[in-house]
Amino acid sequence: MAPAITEIWLENRRGGRMVGIDEAAPRLSFIPCEPATSYELEFTPYGGASVSTTVSGTRLLAWPFPALEARGGGMLRLRPDAAGEWSEPMRIERGIGNDWQVDFVSPSERADAGEPRPGYLLRASFDLGALAAELISRARIYSTAHGVYELELNGRPVSDDRLAPGWTSYRHRLRYQTHDITDRLRSGVNVVGAWLADGWYRGHIGFDGGLWDIYGTDVALLLQLEVTTIDGATSVVPLTWRWAPSPIAAVGLYEGETFDARRHDPLWSTAEYDANAWPFATVLGRERFTARIEAPTALPVREIETIPPRSIEHRDNGRIRLDFGQNISGVLRIRPRADAGRVIRLHHAEVIEDGELGTRPLRAATSVDTYIAAGHDGEVYTPRFTVHGFQYAEIEGWQGALTANDVEAVVIHTDMQRTGGFSSSHDGLNQLHSNVVWSMRDNFVDLPTDCPQRDERVGWTGDIQIFAPTALRLYAAHGTLTGWLRDLAVEQWDDGHVPQFVPWVECGFPNFPTAAWGDAAVIVPWEMYRNDGDVKILAEQYDSMKAWVDLVDRLTGHTGLWNDGFQLGDWLDPKAPPHDPGESHTDRHLVATAYHVKTARILASTADLLGRNDDATHYAHVAARATRAFQDEYVSPSGRVVSDTSTAIALALVFDLFHDAQQAAAAGERLAELVERSGFRISTGFVGTPIICDALVLAGKPDHAYRLLLQDQLPSWLYPVSMGATTIWERWDSMLPDGSINPGDMTSFNHYALGGVADFLHRAVAGLEPVAPGWTAIRFAPIPGGSLTSASASYDSVLGTASSSWQHDHDTFTLTVEVPVGSTGEVVLPGSGEAIAVGPGTHTYTTTLRAGGPDGAHLEPQRHPIEA
Repeated sequence: MAPAITEIWLENRRGGRMVGIDEAAPRLSFIPCEPATSYELEFTPYGGASVSTTVSGTRLLAWPFPALEARGGGMLRLRPDAAGEWSEPMRIERGIGNDWQVDFVSPSERADAGEPRPGYLLRASFDLGALAAELISRARIYSTAHGVYELELNGRPVSDDRLAPGWTSYRHRLRYQTHDITDRLRSGVNVVGAWLADGWYRGHIGFDGGLWDIYGTDVALLLQLEVTTIDGATSVVPLTWRWAPSPIAAVGLYEGETFDARRHDPLWSTAEYDANAWPFATVLGRERFTARIEAPTALPVREIETIPPRSIEHRDNGRIRLDFGQNISGVLRIRPRADAGRVIRLHHAEVIEDGELGTRPLRAATSVDTYIAAGHDGEVYTPRFTVHGFQYAEIEGWQGALTANDVEAVVIHTDMQRTGGFSSSHDGLNQLHSNVVWSMRDNFVDLPTDCPQRDERVGWTGDIQIFAPTALRLYAAHGTLTGWLRDLAVEQWDDGHVPQFVPWVECGFPNFPTAAWGDAAVIVPWEMYRNDGDVKILAEQYDSMKAWVDLVDRLTGHTGLWNDGFQLGDWLDPKAPPHDPGESHTDRHLVATAYHVKTARILASTADLLGRNDDATHYAHVAARATRAFQDEYVSPSGRVVSDTSTAIALALVFDLFHDAQQAAAAGERLAELVERSGFRISTGFVGTPIICDALVLAGKPDHAYRLLLQDQLPSWLYPVSMGATTIWERWDSMLPDGSINPGDMTSFNHYALGGVADFLHRAVAGLEPVAPGWTAIRFAPIPGGSLTSASASYDSVLGTASSSWQHDHDTFTLTVEVPVGSTGEVVLPGSGEAIAVGPGTHTYTTTLRAGGPDGAHLEPQRHPIEA
């Protein structure tokens, strides 16, 4: 029998962990298979009797049971109506809050910086004595680290987490993990062990040389082990920690890992191993550290999938080259058969240049893993505490023959639930969409970063501000973004300034208020609200949002015109020289003022939603003043926009900055003219690219949007596809047509920002667009064109699946839409302008359309649509 409830989650964290949460009264959401008048919820607390209640809604329901105390929890199940099929029971459990009764322990309070440092082992044994396993009802490990760590218990991994606890603003926030070890304990002596290394905490981070020991000079573990017996008594198990050097001789996130398997004893975390010679770890009092220790808001980084090599090539220099056919974030897993002491090196790169691995773009991130074989049968090596961005790898020093089963690429990133999909009849667009998806995956390694491969990998605010609508469509990324926004707020200066990337690293980049980057403080939470309809993120981030808009208002002298100071503008304009990517043809201060309008408007709407009426009035005034300033400074009476670039006009159109419809129409014609003059090649950078196709549609030029979208000559979205790209490039010409890498020192083949066009593919090409927060109202208005004969998009919204799929066969256009339970829809067939109201369910419409215009882009309706 099919389940009556397909998905259950807490707060806005779909797919998130339910054990070890911070909330005492978490809000509950679920998706039913069929609508019901009510739903019965049953919660059975630990050691208590079941409690039931009935609710009528499915979204963000207030916790209907007694608040959870620290460590409190139980099993939840629900069903439609009073006699429906029960869902599978789900464990919900709160973490320990601030009830830490142990201190950090460290094997290394200080170490020389300048080169990768070793990893460490920590272990503690504890004797449960005569306490039989059946007398233990629950056992938990609560743990975190300064550095990155992995746990073992009695010789086996405790979890599949990678790079825990992840990267946060460690001076303010440190996440802890909760692990259920109830079934792993045994009577008598048990051993808990930890692998520990520098990670982001004190490792080499940043660009232009980077920094060491950013957050502290120590690596340390904080671990509290608790046992609850069947009588309900909970006790903290006392642990005395010893440490030893690990087989990891050196490791850095950028540099790679060196592992000497000869020094590895797999029994080290078991009771059979004698660790009496290990020195005791140093105890570091928690009072030395200021960070709040809190539960994660998202799933952890994990091994998501493995990819076998597409090709294996034996090189003349003795190396073996592997092509995995996909650019990823991850590591290699090898299964060597080698003599003891054999040194095997693993080299990584995204591309091939002049027949060799293209490593110049990696800059200081050498990305080489080294394995020294133990000489045993069945050796397997997967680097623990590093991650690389690569499609190609070369193995140096392999002994004997290498088969496809001896090596695989391990994809590593935050474990997120996939929610959005797109497909069409155009192979190039399909590959482009796949490239966007992969670039998001590769750059969500615990936080939204710019790239996964070079000496950078930081949370650039501008990139996620641009990409947020796409990110939220492709994956349930709310948990990751919620945590990152908390870091943004604590990194924000007292005057409201938002650093260009979060967490901030003082590595030489100019740290001044910057439009489109700092605006992430306002735009990202707003896009999250639009996506799932939850105002909580706006309430949590309101002070941060307000501080940013107030700062910009002050910087304009309360005129609305932001016309001085440092700006990145339309970053990576394709006409900018390789060594000066900020040299855009669009006036930087036009961009700044346009964004000031946008974020002031958003803040006014946010204040209204939160019932802050005075603020709503004030920021509406700030937005109106900035709008007038933009019009006075940058728009002529005829509608001509200063800079006269595609980005400038697109901003004015999409941000609704013109004085009247006549100005907007004239500007739209000028935009079409500029796009034609460019040969339908891209002429926009970071700011203009995500909105250029929307601007053309607003201008009544969908044909131009399609010709721009389907262009495959440099610069264009499909040029990288034509060059074999499997991810989105940082530059339009990251690789030149002759196969050489862009000569600039800032070149990546895995940046998601320019992939923001995927949002247009979903909304406009396939015609699937929410028009109310949380997908409670959906507009199905596809814009067919180009050479496409079909397109479809789907989204697993918080109310259920929504989808739009169309086919154009000769003169017949067929559209099928799916509206989830709890939502309403309107269907607008191409060229009709008539909105047809639809309710939940699947609906199919047909109409006759005559193709015409360039590339068959324009479709004219011939008769009224008929619902099949």
